Amino acid sequence: MKINKTLLILALMIFTSCGYKPSSHLIKNIFTDKIFVQVNIDKAEPENAPFVKDEIHRLVYSRFKSRVTNKEEATSQIIVSYAGSTFYPLAYKDGYVVRYMANIRVKFVMITKKGKINKSISARVEADIPPSSLTSSTLRTEAIRKGVEKALDEFLAYVSVKGIINK
Repeated sequence: MKINKTLLILALMIFTSCGYKPSSHLIKNIFTDKIFVQVNIDKAEPENAPFVKDEIHRLVYSRFKSRVTNKEEATSQIIVSYAGSTFYPLAYKDGYVVRYMANIRVKFVMITKKGKINKSISARVEADIPPSSLTSSTLRTEAIRKGVEKALDEFLAYVSVKGIINK
């Protein structure tokens, strides 16, 4: 029991002395507590807009530790635009594509207390597809959603780094 207490105290000392701060603390250097989120709908892929909006709201709540509000109350804004996708075949079997790579492009505009920042992110997703698949539309949407998730994660990392720089 004494060894467990000693290890616990040692672990606490290491984590408190290393200067580690969660990304939500760093993001506070960029964003305020009230954020307005706007998702611009792409005419070619309108079915992904609700997913993108839900994911960016989840990101604001869980990672930014802020709340989404209307434009009049907000002191910061995030404008997200799905900028399209490109699919590249990677492997064929019997003349059918069985593996592809999707390149998903997302544009972010952040209007914060530090000014306006534009950031474009391209995320790549590789996936298998059954030969002669009848569900290729569903698989396309799934690839776009995975790419958007990756882009949002990269956006979070970018904002965290900006928070370190703008202390």
